[in-house]
Amino acid sequence: MARFTFKLPDIGEGISEAEIVAWHVAIGDRVEEDSPVADMMTDKATVEMESPVSGVVVELAGEVGDQVSIGAALVVIETDAVDAGGEVVAAPLTSAQAETAEQYEAENPGVEEVVETPTATTPAEAGAQMGGAGNDAQSVITSTSPTGPRPSPGGSDEQVAAAKAHSLASPAVRARARDLGIDLASVKTESDRVRHADLDAYLRYGAGQGYQAPGASRARSDQPIKVIGMRRKIAENMAASKRAIPHFTYVDEIDVTALEAMRADLNANRGGRPKLTMLPLMIVAICKVIPDFPMLNARYDDEAGVVTRHGAIHLGMAAQTDAGLTVPVIRDAQDRNVWQLATEITRLAEAARAGKLAPNEMGGGTITVTSLGPLGGIATTPVINRPEVAIIGPNKIVERPVFKGDEVVRAKLMNLSISCDHRVVDGWDAASFVQGLKKYLETPVLLFAD
Repeated sequence: MARFTFKLPDIGEGISEAEIVAWHVAIGDRVEEDSPVADMMTDKATVEMESPVSGVVVELAGEVGDQVSIGAALVVIETDAVDAGGEVVAAPLTSAQAETAEQYEAENPGVEEVVETPTATTPAEAGAQMGGAGNDAQSVITSTSPTGPRPSPGGSDEQVAAAKAHSLASPAVRARARDLGIDLASVKTESDRVRHADLDAYLRYGAGQGYQAPGASRARSDQPIKVIGMRRKIAENMAASKRAIPHFTYVDEIDVTALEAMRADLNANRGGRPKLTMLPLMIVAICKVIPDFPMLNARYDDEAGVVTRHGAIHLGMAAQTDAGLTVPVIRDAQDRNVWQLATEITRLAEAARAGKLAPNEMGGGTITVTSLGPLGGIATTPVINRPEVAIIGPNKIVERPVFKGDEVVRAKLMNLSISCDHRVVDGWDAASFVQGLKKYLETPVLLFAD
């Protein structure tokens, strides 16, 4: 019997430690070679660590949120032994491991899984129960109904089938029932599964039977949430940016009626190319105006007192993910046309949502664009992505009447915000830069002119 200590390898240039953001194994679990054991987060990316050997996990480095130094023990694995015939056999379990395995088998009998019926748990407990299962709406798990236990493994086939059929529902119906605090097992249905109409009937009936839907008057349990992983990095970076940088924000209104009409025409004739949003057109405009305002396409090393004005435009694109805000970078945006930008935006956004951005896709930006799309609001005051010195925020497009000479016409208007580092960028330069963008966005044919 042998023990293998899996030490945290060097997973990034200049990285001295990484944070545990998820465990895929627990003590007593058996792992196979190349199977995932943990997700580790550095300043630049989240990396999935894979076991180099097969065996049983006997030690873990710490809990989620802990930091592990490069070269320190991450996982200790009791490896497989080799018999005299050269065949690999599982290393025998210690008494503690055997007890853990027996307890797991007792608590997780091999019965047919059924769709979960919502239980009376707090949100924190619900999150703990989900563990690493993710957010897959099609997942099915075993559960205990608040009105009584599920049929035991020794129950009849009819009991198991009846319980399963009684709880069948689409993910949307299950989510709605959970939000309303309704136990699906108590909802009557004449079809093969509970539907929205059955929930409506239950609510109408329940209104006269004392049913109380969840609302603001209902007290909810407190939920202590540990700030770890991506959320911790966001908190640290935003605090450092606001603490160190004297921000100022300038906002102007832009008439994008012609731009939106052109975008609709381009999308109608795009063929197999990706659908254009406002963002790639905005980036083309930025790339055309930046050469006249090089101080905005810069990074400021305030410790060394050096501003580097970059010739290439490596444009950060703020993207919202389940883990939090990330800023993938479009390299050499000035060399890409509008369709190439649309393709790269789609690729980076999908990689960000899947947590699969490469380290070189998450750093080195020279200026950032952040957009909330249709939720953009009237105006925003975006926080600078340090050590950059400027961030641009297009806001929501609204349709309003405007004067065109002596006539009142319908126009699509959008406010454009820019936040700048006042140590490096003057207000006049920021306003002049936005006016340059306005010229291209209000006369969009210029976007495609040399």
